[in-house]
Order: sequence, then C-alpha cells, then structure tokens
Amino acid sequence: MNNRTTDHRTPSPTPSRRNGGQLCAPYAEAVLGHAGRDWLRLNVPGHAAVPGSDLAGFFGPRITALDFPPLLDGIDLGPDTPLDRALALAAEAWGARRTWFLTNGASQGNQIASMVAPALGRTLVVQRSVHSSVIDGLVLSGLDAVFVQPSVDPEQGIAHGVTAADVAEALERTPDAAAVYIVSPSYFGAVADVRAIADAAHAAGVPLIVDEAWGSHFGFHPGLPANALASGADLATSSTHKLAGSLTQSAMLHLAEGPFAGLLEPLVDRAFRLVQSTSASALLTASLDLARRSLVTGAAATGSSVGAADRVRAAVRALGRFTVVSDGFHAFTDIVGADPLRIAIDTRAGGITGHEARRRLFRDHQIMVEVATDAAIVAVIGAGTVPDTDRFVEALHTLPSPLTTGPAHAHNHGVLRLPAPGATKLTAREAFLSPAVVVAAEEAVGRISADTLAAYPPGIPNVLPGEVVTAEAVQFLQRTAAAPNGHVRGALDPGVTRLRVVA
Repeated sequence: MNNRTTDHRTPSPTPSRRNGGQLCAPYAEAVLGHAGRDWLRLNVPGHAAVPGSDLAGFFGPRITALDFPPLLDGIDLGPDTPLDRALALAAEAWGARRTWFLTNGASQGNQIASMVAPALGRTLVVQRSVHSSVIDGLVLSGLDAVFVQPSVDPEQGIAHGVTAADVAEALERTPDAAAVYIVSPSYFGAVADVRAIADAAHAAGVPLIVDEAWGSHFGFHPGLPANALASGADLATSSTHKLAGSLTQSAMLHLAEGPFAGLLEPLVDRAFRLVQSTSASALLTASLDLARRSLVTGAAATGSSVGAADRVRAAVRALGRFTVVSDGFHAFTDIVGADPLRIAIDTRAGGITGHEARRRLFRDHQIMVEVATDAAIVAVIGAGTVPDTDRFVEALHTLPSPLTTGPAHAHNHGVLRLPAPGATKLTAREAFLSPAVVVAAEEAVGRISADTLAAYPPGIPNVLPGEVVTAEAVQFLQRTAAAPNGHVRGALDPGVTRLRVVA
C-alpha cells in the first residue's frame, strides 16, 4: 500500500451566486470586442471572416467573425488576460484550485488524467465501466490496471457504479496503486458515493480521479447532487457541453486543493499541452466561459429544468405504460443519488425496445433522445432549459407495442445482457502495440483483443486491449450493431464481423 501523506480536506464550496465577478464572461466578451473591430485578416483561419464566403452564408457572418486563432495579444497572451480571468472564474465556480478549458471534449481530460497517474504509481485502480477514453489513456500511459467491477442491472442490461468497500479491497491488493478512477454519474444518472470512495482512496495514500462528464451541472442548484470536488475528489473531468450548455466538444478539467495538488498541477499542465490543439477554437473556449456564467447566475432557470424533468417522470408513472429506471436505483448499494435532469425510461415495459423507440421518436416525431439500449431510452434536459415535455410524453405514449403481439412477444425477446469481461492477459498498451492480425469474429473468441470495442453510446468498453475475447462479447456487440442506430466504437466494420487480435 502506498505510504503517502494525505488528509481529508475538501475543496472550497462553490462561491455565492451573488459574487459580482461571476456576472461577467471576460474571455467571451474580449473575443466579441475583438470581432467588432475592422480587421484585415491575413492569418488563419483561412475563411478570413469574408462576409460572402460559403461559411458565412451558411452559418451567418457572426460565426466566422468570432472564429479567431489562439495566441492573440490582450486576449490569451499577456499578463492577466481575459482567458486567465475566465479560467480563474471557472475554478472558483466549481470549487477548484485550478481549471483547464478543453477543446477536445472530456475525452481529452480523461487522457490527461491517465497520463499523469504514472508519477504516483504503476497501477491504476479503475472502474471497469469507465468511458473508452480512459482506456485510451491507459494505452498512452502504459499503466497496469486493476479493475473494480460495477454493479449491473440484469433486467436493464446497464452498469451502475462501484462501492467504497470494493475500491478499498482493490487497493489492499495493489501496493503500487497510482490512483483510483471512477465514473459518477453514470449514463443513466446513477450517482456514486464519491465521498466514501474518496475516503478509501485517501486512506491508501492515493488520489481519486472522477470522470464527471455527465455531472458538469452538479452543485449549481439545491435540487442537484454535490459535484465531485466538493465530495473529496482530487481531479475531475467535466463534459461541460453535455448538460451545462457550452458548445459540443468543449469541456473542463478541474484540480482540487489537497495533498496531491502540488504534485499534480504541473504534471496536468504539461500533459494538457501535449494533447490540447495548438489551434484551440475561440468559439469553444468562449462557450465555456458563457456556460460557467449561466450556471452560476441561473439557479432559478436550472430549478425550472429540474421541475420539467420531474413532470415527465410523474406523467410516465401516472400513465402506467412505461416505468422510470431511476425508481429502481434503491436496490443497488453503490447508488446514493440520481441526476434529476436525466430521464431514463424502461420502454420494454411498454412493449417496445429502446432502440425501436428511439428510431420512431426521431423519424415520426422529430424528437431526439440521448441514449437508447435494448431496454430503455434516456432523455436529458440541459440546465437552464425547459423543453416541450408534453410533446415528448404524448409522442412516447403513441409508440406502437410490437413486442406485445404475435411471435415477437416480449417474453420471447431476450434481454440484451451486458457480457462479463474476458480475462486480462496484457496491459492495454502492450496489446495495442503488439503485432496483430485481423480474423473473423468467431475465430477471435479465446484470443487477446488488440482494440477497444464499445457499444456506443454510452461508449463503455465491452472488450479492452489485452482482454480475452469471449463468445458472449461477440454476440453482444454484433446484436448491438444490428439494432437501429447501433454502433460499436473501434469495430473494423459496421457488423462487427472481424476483430483485430494479438498475433
């Protein structure tokens, strides 16, 4: 067991929403002011903000006018720049020692966190149901991994979280542990006991890293769970574009105050520079600044969003055809709360698969939901937005019930259960870099995978590099790929008929 000094200090709480500094968006305002000047642009981007260009005609001239390259004097270069102030306000808002703006999504944050962990040890104690970007980070870092298995709802075929006891047990058998890496909340909105898991990690002398991609809005309204840093996490990835309102592909990485901050901060900063584009988008960065301001100043609007989601769940319960997945969270000891802005609905209870429900909502009603599985759909409501929930409830309940008639009756349509992972034979990096061959999927069974294969969304790997491919995993991935809108990230072909294995 690592013998590093630790304590249980938590980050400072989110500052008062009345803090005047949080009312401004210094970076976004600086970019807007810069765009308002009469520039002759003889630099990149190549569209040069020409009013008559195809881009300007398609998106509007405001988009191209605001699309500046980085390294502009007085905006992100120089002392006390608007970018510096925007980053400081974001750190204050999330209760962090320091925050980094990411323009390659939370995946970039997960890769950074994985890359710095080798400075603390040789093995990452990691939740098996992490996002595939964490596994990509293992390939980049070369770390060994000890996996902690999450609880699984066999009826829904979804993974939830891990318990502090399971994490502590894994740490007991991992004397060279570098850090603990978990996911909270899950794709279905299940919130783990981050405080207890942080205590277990800190007792073993290692930091807790949380992939909080789906919880960037946490802590900004009394009806929402506390965020990971406020619950004792040391490093948290925040996919700000998901429910906090920034543009797609923008995210943040937050470092807490605490015993590991002094060591981690320069390492994170260096890793950030390795994987951040040298042409970071001003539009994405400005959207992060604006999303922070909206969250901090928009508690009332976020409350309205929570109320809208509550109304959908209440209507689903009252109408009785479908059921609410989070109503069963109490059966799992690893779940201590739920994200109210995630609406997970068991569609099979109403006689239709989640994949078919999603397809028909999209095709027939112009309604998009975030995730579909064989058994459920997940709708999300962004913090500060109030969509037409009556339209969604009505459309949901006009869906046909193909599973309740004829030979396709529900009891004949087996639940698509998550496959148990195969045995680990190599590290992710060893398998990824080993000589490999491509074989038919059935011939890959019993061999070591060279790739990460993940049903997407949610992007949780079902097969890892270095794991033995099982017949169960092949069947699951092929059936996922055959479903409406089904996709397997990392597959060599759409039907998952071939796999890359270690030679």
